[in-house]
Amino acid sequence: MEGMVKKPFSFSLKLYKDIGIDLGTANTLVFMKGRGIILTEPSVVAIDAKTGDLLAVGDEAREMIGRTPTNIVAIRPLKDGVIADFNITRMMLKYFISKALKGLGMVKPRVLIGIPLGITQVEKRAVLEASHQAGAKEAYLIEEPVAAAVGAGLPVAEPRGSLIVDIGGGTTEVALLSLGGVVAGKSLRVGGDEMNQAIVRYMRRVYNLDIGDRTAEKAKMEIAYAIDPVQETYLIKGRNLATGLPCGIEVSAAEISESIAEPLQAILEAVRATLEKTPPELASDIIDYGMTLTGGGALLKNIDNFIAKHTNMPVYIAEDPMSCVARGTGRALEEIKLLRKLAVSLL
Repeated sequence: MEGMVKKPFSFSLKLYKDIGIDLGTANTLVFMKGRGIILTEPSVVAIDAKTGDLLAVGDEAREMIGRTPTNIVAIRPLKDGVIADFNITRMMLKYFISKALKGLGMVKPRVLIGIPLGITQVEKRAVLEASHQAGAKEAYLIEEPVAAAVGAGLPVAEPRGSLIVDIGGGTTEVALLSLGGVVAGKSLRVGGDEMNQAIVRYMRRVYNLDIGDRTAEKAKMEIAYAIDPVQETYLIKGRNLATGLPCGIEVSAAEISESIAEPLQAILEAVRATLEKTPPELASDIIDYGMTLTGGGALLKNIDNFIAKHTNMPVYIAEDPMSCVARGTGRALEEIKLLRKLAVSLL
């Protein structure tokens, strides 16, 4: 880890309400101390293109993607796990924080936000600045694979190697953890979104069919397999690029699975690269305890078998893998000593 937080933490329960945020490329999850995960919504904002006014956030905004008139723009303000549009991210954070604190008066929260491994100091400051402008009294950062490991129940503070593979929408974070720090790790800007785009490209190339990102995601969730696809088909609807007319095509699970092979290979290479940097003593721990998959990508069918086959290591999927980062931020907030150990400070 980069070091300890600079400011001392306040212990006053009257002045603060603690919130942990998994600010993901695809989804944002909010954890409130004492209540658990209170909000799970897509990281999408809809604005009026002419006035810049906020029209919708989260689920309501996501329903608008690909369906809006020219004066309404649905935006995903985070790209590859980092802020791509600062002002829109600030508006989105303010909305989520306000929604989480609804009914709690004028309380300003203390916020802990998960960030990808290897993002720049500028990107870290952008997250903190957006949090403060969104209403946070104090804001702290925690690396996503560390939070995911805590949320998955791994003993990250102990002198034991824990290998976490957090496959999110925009990034895949692979990290070897021991004594509260990252011993070796790799952040890859490939995740569920890249798999969706791979399906979009495949349908255009093979079937001359133009489909949207949401359609590709549904196909991925329904019939995509990392390895050993079953014999079934799925109807994908879109627009024929030759005629310009709407049409539907039956596609096999094997085809959809083949289309996502490239991003899966990139994730596998990131796992291998981290294993190659693993010190011998910690490598023995990985052999004994295996690696843990978290994030929405862990829900891809047979992905545990795929990684296990190519690494000869035991692979386990965490319970409720999508919420691991959010639950990890919550546990860190509940245990001040753990929070002091795991929070990232700026140089």
